[in-house]
Amino acid sequence: MLGYAVSTPSIFSRPPGAEARHLLMTVSGGGEGCCCCVRVSPYGTSAARRLSRAEARVPAAGRAAAMASAGGTYRLRCSVVGHELDVRGVSQGLFPPGGFVSVSRDRTARLWGPDGPNRGFTEMHCMSGHSNFVSCVCIIPSSDIYPRGLIATGGNDHNICIFTLDDTAPLYVLKGHKNTVCSLSSGKFGTLLSGSWDTTAKVWLNDKCMMTLQGHTAAVWTVKILPEQGLMLTGSADKTIKLWKAGRCERTFAGHEDCVRGLAILSDTEFLSCANDASIRRWQISGECLQIYYGHTNYIYSISVFPHCKDFVTTGEDRSLRIWKRGECAQIIRFPAQSVWSCCVLDNGDIVVGASDGIIRVFTVSLERTASAEEIQAFENELSQATIDPKTSDLGDMNADDLPGREHLKEPGTREGQTRLIRDNGKVEAYQWSVSEGRWIKIGEVVGSSGATQQTSGRVLFEGKEYDYVFTIDVNENGPSYKLPYNISDDPWLTAYNFLQKNDLNAMFLDQVAKFIIDNTKGQMLGNTDTGFSDPFTGSGRYVPGSSSGSNAVPAPDPFTGAGRYVPGSASNVVASLSGVVDPFTGRGAYQATDAKAENIYFPKKEAVTFDQANPTQILGKLKELNGSAPEEQKLTEDDLILLEKLLFVTCNTSFETPTAQQLQTLWKAINWPEDIVFPALDILRLSIRHPSVNENFCSEKDSIRFSSHLLKFLSHNGKQANQLLALRTLCNCFVSQAGQRLMMSQRDTIMSHAIELKLGGNKNIHIALATLTLNYAVWLHKVNNIEGKAQCLSVISTVIEVVQDLEAIFRLLVALGTLISDDTNAVQLAKSLGVDSQIKKYASVSEPAKVSECCKLVLNLL
Repeated sequence: MLGYAVSTPSIFSRPPGAEARHLLMTVSGGGEGCCCCVRVSPYGTSAARRLSRAEARVPAAGRAAAMASAGGTYRLRCSVVGHELDVRGVSQGLFPPGGFVSVSRDRTARLWGPDGPNRGFTEMHCMSGHSNFVSCVCIIPSSDIYPRGLIATGGNDHNICIFTLDDTAPLYVLKGHKNTVCSLSSGKFGTLLSGSWDTTAKVWLNDKCMMTLQGHTAAVWTVKILPEQGLMLTGSADKTIKLWKAGRCERTFAGHEDCVRGLAILSDTEFLSCANDASIRRWQISGECLQIYYGHTNYIYSISVFPHCKDFVTTGEDRSLRIWKRGECAQIIRFPAQSVWSCCVLDNGDIVVGASDGIIRVFTVSLERTASAEEIQAFENELSQATIDPKTSDLGDMNADDLPGREHLKEPGTREGQTRLIRDNGKVEAYQWSVSEGRWIKIGEVVGSSGATQQTSGRVLFEGKEYDYVFTIDVNENGPSYKLPYNISDDPWLTAYNFLQKNDLNAMFLDQVAKFIIDNTKGQMLGNTDTGFSDPFTGSGRYVPGSSSGSNAVPAPDPFTGAGRYVPGSASNVVASLSGVVDPFTGRGAYQATDAKAENIYFPKKEAVTFDQANPTQILGKLKELNGSAPEEQKLTEDDLILLEKLLFVTCNTSFETPTAQQLQTLWKAINWPEDIVFPALDILRLSIRHPSVNENFCSEKDSIRFSSHLLKFLSHNGKQANQLLALRTLCNCFVSQAGQRLMMSQRDTIMSHAIELKLGGNKNIHIALATLTLNYAVWLHKVNNIEGKAQCLSVISTVIEVVQDLEAIFRLLVALGTLISDDTNAVQLAKSLGVDSQIKKYASVSEPAKVSECCKLVLNLL
């Protein structure tokens, strides 16, 4: 039998352990002006310590009044009614000036404009396109095509809708995330960053996904693009924040004790974060936490910065908007709604707030825009009638019989936002002290249940994701308990099916579980969707770039190649320069660029660049020498050495012979030598892999993974440089035949992730090989026009070009860059958004070799 153990619905309105983070009860004490504080914290002593620090930092009434008057006291401007359910996101708009956009669980996005001389706002545009609730919104800046900008919204249907101001339907829909899109941020040149419960963030350009940022282990709740091009931030339910540069994680910020819910940018080098641990942190992008702010008593959902300063506002689950000036909480505004989901600051300093009651409220310091006395009184009346659940506020446990009466309100408060409980006619009422107004304001009546219903809240967190309900289900009397998360927008039958599948329970219980869901949610539904349960801690698998079919490559002499003696790790096998000067590493020249201004001879590059030159006699000599040091079981026999000599002759000379299976088996044996002696065998592999039959043997579908995995072992950052260099050159040479091309493209993500780790070494030959590998990828990505692959390649170029010093390596990266952006406006825009143009400008003035400046100028012309 399948039995259910279900608590009352109110318990499911928040996750286990999610009661008030810091609970504070203020009651009358032994003398005038005294008070007694009682703390209850599910986080234990650490939370109590945080609360003590918060109290110690609260300014005295006089100081708070001075601060409030200096910055102005915020009062209600207007209440904006239109949405039917929670307002989950708000964002300042571009057009009309002074307006904003809001999104809601009612599946709509709405544009609001100032109501002429009045204090209110008028709905100008209502947009629909999501099949489930809308959770976030941002504005994409104006462009030549869309001078009034675009509106981007993310939803529970996994999609991002892009709207113009001229149509209620989406201009286009971005698909790619596998779960709710819960955060959006726009950058320069039309780039858009999205965060999702699927544990990833994605970078979009127009209607294309450019790259996927992977690294978090839980839902990505918040994202921001920093002013410096190429830098992005993501905050997650895994309690960390990550800094990304050109698509790669540069730094992880740890410190929050719970899910990170919001980010705000202070400057090029500083940002703020807020979290479910009820704290706000100020960070430097270098990694240092500069300050921690305390004040909220429950989850903090959103944070927004005032224009041209470092003051900010926050909203959260404690029913409050808090205004922070000079690092202190200067004002607290309570709401007649449990969840204050979102906020944004307009250019004029007014604050727009969205809450779980579906109403948008705007607050201002301007006397001209302040609401009438009647409107303010109506707001206070609404607030006074709100019901407060002490478990979700900062009021703490209490005994109503011990509370003082209304006479207690004759005593003034000591700080902004101080709360006081009184007993009046058998009811417990909560009041908040307003320093600026010098009076106690009623903020609600304290009852045993939350004032917000589950239908208007949806604030239960389970495994980093939000749900309307989380049920506990017991299997048999002595069996384990399972959690069943459910949103009223879900299909109860599909949810039941997924629950049974996930927990390996008998399918015969499907009807029973589905009926249980329907009965305990009273049939509440927002509409059917095709979304199923997905664990935000695991997602549905890592990003796997699309494979590209290979094309025929014709090996031919190339101006990149040269010759020299055999010294692994030196430039003996490094290619010659493209300039007309003699390459100091090869002793050979290359073709002279004639008039680069008249003709672009550098890009787009059509064929792969290979490392061809070598001295077979010296390679074989070194192989025989080191064979004596090999372990007995791996030593090569005289016959083996003859086979490898024959293989080297066949692959290095024009010959119609085909290497034999025995020769290839011997080569495989040799490249499995110990790391300190394997380099001459790797050099034979580097030369042999250019032969079509050798390429097919090692790179074919049957053996390709074993082969690539073996090569990647040599790319370890603490490995021997000779092995790193030869492994990179072997990968470059794989591009000469179709089998190698297919392998390199299908394993692009893995190979580039390993290869880029070698950028920090000081060996310029390794840098040249790394740049060549990037160039070869650029050649094939240009041929197949794989935009996501181009995005990855551009991010590698942006990362590597900051580190390398050798001009030959720089030149190859410039050729790769030019190849990627040729005939592709999307790639051009992405390169701009990464700030590549500013990274390469300095190379336009390089005098020698001339090819560097010539190529750089041609690339800059495209950008």
